Amino acid sequence: MCEHRRFSAVALRRAVTGALAREGVPPHVREVEAELMVEAELHGVPSHGLLMLPRLIAGFRDGRANPDPRIRVVRDSVAVCVMDGDRGPGRYVSVQGMRAALERARRFGIAACLVTGTTHWGRAHAYACLAADEGFVGVCTTNAIPNMLVPGSSRPVLGNNPLAIAAPRGGGRRPVVLDIAMSQAALGRVATAGREGRDVPLGWGLDGDGQPTSNAKAILSSQNLLPMGGHKGAGLALMLEILTAALGGSLLSHEVVNADTSGLDAGSSKLFVAIDVGAFGDRARFEARVEDALAHLRESSSGPDAMIPGERGWRAHAEYERDGIPVHPDVIAALRAVGVELPAP
Repeated sequence: MCEHRRFSAVALRRAVTGALAREGVPPHVREVEAELMVEAELHGVPSHGLLMLPRLIAGFRDGRANPDPRIRVVRDSVAVCVMDGDRGPGRYVSVQGMRAALERARRFGIAACLVTGTTHWGRAHAYACLAADEGFVGVCTTNAIPNMLVPGSSRPVLGNNPLAIAAPRGGGRRPVVLDIAMSQAALGRVATAGREGRDVPLGWGLDGDGQPTSNAKAILSSQNLLPMGGHKGAGLALMLEILTAALGGSLLSHEVVNADTSGLDAGSSKLFVAIDVGAFGDRARFEARVEDALAHLRESSSGPDAMIPGERGWRAHAEYERDGIPVHPDVIAALRAVGVELPAP
């Protein structure tokens, strides 16, 4: 098995910002992209970190993504707005979407921003946490290219459209954050296992013959991810498609991939919702109730896996900040192929 190399978060951010600068991405955009790309690595989700940089660079070079987007509010209705992301880098555009929802939620208690014409946003986790870090409950979702079977289908027909919900805790504590794909496991998680030569549990996906398999590379080749909970995951993916693409009158998942098979998700849509805890009641009482719920879970569980949603990622974050972020040689090679050299560890 290939040895990972470890890098500091600072060094990786510098490498990403430098690469994006060479592609004409202005400072205010590339700084957000680099921050969130490396943040995914810090949380132990390499599938949504540096590995996405070559895809984004390729999108800039062939015109599928816009390095300097002119984001416009095309519809503004009290606590709701719709933005055109101008095919800009998905992390930067998504931050603007959640900030627009937060600005309105401060005035109206709850607000939503729908963003159309975006590219891949990396991890949903980042935008839900952005709201939670400011004391709001954050909710976000996106549609994505089809990579998931639904009951009765013989090929992928829906994206595994992720959903994230984050709640603030107060007292300087990290938020509670749930970030889930509607598939049994995210495609990126399968890809990480394949890259590292590991099998995956049965039930994550099917091979090209439609048979259950633990071979990660066979699932990647077939793109036959299985929905979580069968019809439940498939139904949720459909409803999230409706809450993004249909609500915005924009490209559905199968139309996104018809226009771009690279996985950049150019033309996808995202929904951001911010909820002001104080508009519903006493903030201190809310925070106390959250802690009571978490304490109950911990008291009723045992063992190292008795963790609240998001806690594993925060633990990885602390470890990688201390010891460096592990980067697989295949990722280093993919970066080198588009002219991005990581520094000596």
